[in-house]
Amino acid sequence: MEARAVARYIRISPQKVRLIMDEVRGKKVDEAIKVLSFTPNKGARILKKLINSAVANAEANKEIDVDTLYINRIYADQGPVMKRFQPRAMGRASGIRKRTSHLTVILDEA
Repeated sequence: MEARAVARYIRISPQKVRLIMDEVRGKKVDEAIKVLSFTPNKGARILKKLINSAVANAEANKEIDVDTLYINRIYADQGPVMKRFQPRAMGRASGIRKRTSHLTVILDEA
């Protein structure tokens, strides 16, 4: 049995959050939460919250033993990009792309 959690439209670029996902991929849930607790990135706080949500989803399912869960799959897809402009010299404008992410965590029993 597996448990999953999805966070959509998160205001962090997928490239930044994938760096942190690589640190916890394949680890047991307890170990992954400890690693994320001491990682000083914005993405670490978001992933910790998402993993805790997936564990809560697993607890709601009576067939899953929460103590044996590990991160089976974790990935970040690109969400919509908000486009903004910043004024530059001589009346020009530069584009700013504010990227969003769709994050997915799938936990499985060992």
